[in-house]
Amino acid sequence: MRYGIWTPLPHTIRPEPRMEAAIEASRTPGRGQPRDGAHDFAVEVAQTGERLGFATTLIAERWLGPDLSAWMLASAMAAETSTIELMVALHPGIVQPQQAAKFAASLDRISGGRAAVNIVNGWWEEEFRLFSNGGSQQDLDERYRRMEEYLRVMRGMWSNESFDFDGEFYHAYGEALPLACVQQPGPPVYAGTRNPPGMKTIAELGDCWFVNYDPDMRSAGANVDMVANDIASMRRQAESFGRKLRFGMSCHVICRETQSEAEAEALALEEHGKTDRISFIASKALGPGLIGTPERIAERIRAYEQAGVDTLMMHCHPMIDSMQVFATEVMPLVRRVAA
Repeated sequence: MRYGIWTPLPHTIRPEPRMEAAIEASRTPGRGQPRDGAHDFAVEVAQTGERLGFATTLIAERWLGPDLSAWMLASAMAAETSTIELMVALHPGIVQPQQAAKFAASLDRISGGRAAVNIVNGWWEEEFRLFSNGGSQQDLDERYRRMEEYLRVMRGMWSNESFDFDGEFYHAYGEALPLACVQQPGPPVYAGTRNPPGMKTIAELGDCWFVNYDPDMRSAGANVDMVANDIASMRRQAESFGRKLRFGMSCHVICRETQSEAEAEALALEEHGKTDRISFIASKALGPGLIGTPERIAERIRAYEQAGVDTLMMHCHPMIDSMQVFATEVMPLVRRVAA
């Protein structure tokens, strides 16, 4: 199993004092010395992840909010890390695919071949309306056609050859990207979608699909079967294009000495998730059911691994302490069972 961690950002984690202080400072003109607090928190999580054996970190993008720009933050993190993959979220319709290709190639070179992208079609109309200059699209079919073109153009720009594309949404006119990626044929492309046209696009053009599940933590047992069936289906789709996919899963891990203690904390997070759509981002990741004692969590991770999941992208709270508990108490159990 390959382990990843969500980079702490205001909209991706359950509130904790360090992030709350960083948000307050970020909203106050003139504050931020000697360095931005959210940046320092993100760097410390990534460095801790490297030390503990985490392979990747997802740097989500929230345009409407106090979050630092994902590309800017990833570039800053690249200078202060050495092994962890830096996966940056991309919204088709806000950042153009030609620009995204250049951004990703630049990050790939700066980081020594550690860049990755996560394609997110997005859902927040106000965010798209403002940051895409009024280009919000409510028609799902159009959004997924745009997503497909986006990936074709971005991959075409990474090909280091003359590239032409004349699509419904995007156009390229025979220009090669004059900057080669370290990784070939380009940085890995991650995406999560349950829309059939989007799943087909990922099967043909993506590298790792984030699986779907019921966000209700009481459905954890059924979710293992759902994930196994969906992975089998996506594998067949990828094979029809002559390709192989990897499979990731976003999850919120709550590891405690007793099952009752962990479940009580999960219920509190579930209530927090009812606050608003942003708060739901962390709480919906309770669905995989990685809640309880180290033994219980390791057993469930092995079940998802047998279903085909190879990357866990974790939320946890409080972040650094929980990462250390997971690395010392759960990861060795997963390895032992696998062996």
